[in-house]
Amino acid sequence: MIATFKPSTLCGSIDAPPSKSMAHRYLIGAALSGQTCTLTGVDYSEDILASMDCLQALGADVTPDRDTVTIDPRGFMTAENPVLNCRESGSTLRFFIPLALCLGRPVTLCGSERLFERPLGVYEELCRDMGFSFCKSKNSVTLCGSLTSGIFRIRGDVSSQFITGLILALVYLGKDSTVEIIPPFESRAYVELTISALTSFGANVFFADGHRIEIKASGLHAYSGRIEGDYSNAAFLEAFNRIGSKITIGNLKADSLQGDRVYADYFDRIENGTPTLNISDCPDLGPVLFALAALKNGATFTGTNRLKAKESDRIAAMQEELSRLGGGLILGDNTVTVPQADLRYKGEILDGHNDHRIVMALSVILSQTGGAIRGAEAVKKSYPGFFEDIRRLGAELDLLK
Repeated sequence: MIATFKPSTLCGSIDAPPSKSMAHRYLIGAALSGQTCTLTGVDYSEDILASMDCLQALGADVTPDRDTVTIDPRGFMTAENPVLNCRESGSTLRFFIPLALCLGRPVTLCGSERLFERPLGVYEELCRDMGFSFCKSKNSVTLCGSLTSGIFRIRGDVSSQFITGLILALVYLGKDSTVEIIPPFESRAYVELTISALTSFGANVFFADGHRIEIKASGLHAYSGRIEGDYSNAAFLEAFNRIGSKITIGNLKADSLQGDRVYADYFDRIENGTPTLNISDCPDLGPVLFALAALKNGATFTGTNRLKAKESDRIAAMQEELSRLGGGLILGDNTVTVPQADLRYKGEILDGHNDHRIVMALSVILSQTGGAIRGAEAVKKSYPGFFEDIRRLGAELDLLK
């Protein structure tokens, strides 16, 4: 799909879409609880649909009805030789691998080739050390193990999703365990989101110190509630405001634990100077921060290496597309400098690189310069209503399949 923009200013009120990060965690927490739970405010992005599919593949009954999902987990973890389709969701894949290792029988997790290019070495090492099988192909992994409670040491510098996945499995096992995180510990906020979600179901999980998490045996119970708004996607809506639009964004929890809530502070600093910003704890903000920095005063970003292993190599993708607009990036060792640039659309259709956050970041730029992006359908991964929402707010754009 090609999205073609005319220069336009957005105005109006809109609620941020539900948090994808929280929805993953609450859906799985509901299955772990052993009791029927109802979650409202669910947005059916491709990633969330992947987690719902995997829960069903493991035996849970997952019933969507408009923005509400009911999870009946009585059959959860009873499926024989299940195949879990993770589509392109890194969260889904990394959250479900440790749960699969609790079954004691073969489980296959499949998905796109790009998904399986993303790092899984933390789990591969765990399987090797514990004598479990871990057979990876270009678009799947088949594994078999009988994970037991205990003490685990896990790297904190690759992705917090590995830590979350292990915590989910250890809560399922229902006995005391400890997770020791090998520093540096990046994206701690996402682990705090996991603990917060599990606490809603009665789990006794907590940080004993800065790098040690205790999981205590506890009786889980049902929880029904609403998924909070998503700061990660709200950042793209707020970016329009920083280039002249006037959007009021609701449905954002003021005391949210989401790490991407830092976007407002980072945007302020980009507007008011040429800052150096560490994004190791909020890598999903990288593309929109690069876009805004190019449109404003420029900036330098540290902690950028993890952007290379997302849905695309987001550094290479933004370098390529900004260069088509007359800008570019200066790359260093775990750093990216974005010079201020006079960005102009020169007639060459931009490429979304099959990455939802690249498409949305480029949309912010093109709302000012005009122009077109191919592969715009990638927004379905996290924010399927993105184009509908911004068009309702006044963005002048056409979508051509």
